[in-house]
Amino acid sequence: MKVIVIGCTHAGTAAVTQMATLYPQAEITVYEKNDNISFLSCGIALNVGGVVKDPESLFYSSPEQLKKLGVQTNMLHEVLAVDTQAKTVTVRDIIKDEIKIDSYDKLVVTTGSWPIIPKLGGMDLDNIMLCKNYAHAKAIIERAQQAQRIVVVGAGYIGIELVEAFEQLGKQVTVIDNTPRVLFKYLDREYTDLVEEAMKQRHIELALNQTVTGFQGYNGKVNRVITTGGEYEADLVIMCIGFRPNTELLAGQVDQLSNGAIIVDDYMRTSCADVFAAGDSCAVRYNPTSQHAYIPLATNAVRMGTLIARNLMKPMVRYMGTQGTSGIKIFDLNIACTGMTEQAAIDAGMIVKSITINDHYRPEFMPTYEKALLKVVYQEANGRIVGAQVLSKADLTQSINTLSVCIQNHMTMDELAFVDFFFQPHYNKPWNLLNQAGLQAYNPQHSDSKAAMA
Repeated sequence: MKVIVIGCTHAGTAAVTQMATLYPQAEITVYEKNDNISFLSCGIALNVGGVVKDPESLFYSSPEQLKKLGVQTNMLHEVLAVDTQAKTVTVRDIIKDEIKIDSYDKLVVTTGSWPIIPKLGGMDLDNIMLCKNYAHAKAIIERAQQAQRIVVVGAGYIGIELVEAFEQLGKQVTVIDNTPRVLFKYLDREYTDLVEEAMKQRHIELALNQTVTGFQGYNGKVNRVITTGGEYEADLVIMCIGFRPNTELLAGQVDQLSNGAIIVDDYMRTSCADVFAAGDSCAVRYNPTSQHAYIPLATNAVRMGTLIARNLMKPMVRYMGTQGTSGIKIFDLNIACTGMTEQAAIDAGMIVKSITINDHYRPEFMPTYEKALLKVVYQEANGRIVGAQVLSKADLTQSINTLSVCIQNHMTMDELAFVDFFFQPHYNKPWNLLNQAGLQAYNPQHSDSKAAMA
């Protein structure tokens, strides 16, 4: 059996290492257009801020390690075309500038995503940078040393983490976003208000509800960002406005979402026989809505890549879907979320309610007892949990992993009220914060309706 894998970051690395173990007789060939694999881009901000000293530590695999597994890893090889009917790929050796055609029995497409690059005046100016891969990380660190005024365009996770890193380096930082709040996609207002206040206390300029319209420069280097709301001086600009899937190779050959994300079934199979896909190039089944959605996260990618290996020969292990569970640490705030925000649920046409708990996370007789803000969003009709968020100076982020399981298993708030959680004064109160949320929302009719469905 001959397997070709296109792309080798998170999903690709997971798929390749598992396939090499499960199918030692298979001929596995990887084509990767970069000169490295398995780079944890989520660590770029930590590297910029000096928390991670060595960027090399952000790699968890290498071509040499794959070679030891018997995998033929071709770095700096770009796949130019895929013919799913003939089961061939056309590949260019970037160093030698040579083209060849290779054939496969099974094809694994883990081509990932690439930052969205807007077509704006001045985008070709120097010191306007992307933030995705190892080369970007090295360049950002180098340029930031010479910059004092840094503008980050995009107030999602990557953008906000970079803002924090630059502020800690003593830079003058502005963050621009076209939404009304930072982390708008992940958190409701009661959370983003706290994040924004923490940013303002550190003299970070927030330019929200504004869209970048262009850039101005001097001597070929950017020195000003123009938006619908004003102008901002900048020595360095980092573009973090989102990602789009790299799926042009399969355009017109497999089913895709409107943004190009490849649609796969629960066994990571595309609509084309013997073609599998995983990671940021794919749509995933989003459990809160039971619909396909584009949620580029490393956690999704690793799970999906592993499932490709398990299901390569025949469907064996089903994908359980995702809640888009994620976390972030901003200054001294530990934040995590899963599923839908209340605003996202309303925008999706759901009729929902929410419970917000604002309480000390452990008893007041303890030496310290930080405030915790927990919000759980649920459907009004049946109490089914669809989302949750937590924020505290104490690290309570694992509670969101618990609520992720609740959403995945279609649990209701009434069930959450009486789930068995331990009590120990070092960690919580006799009624756990999650129990408290369930109790405040308790409605016996929800339990009765679920029992009737069982």
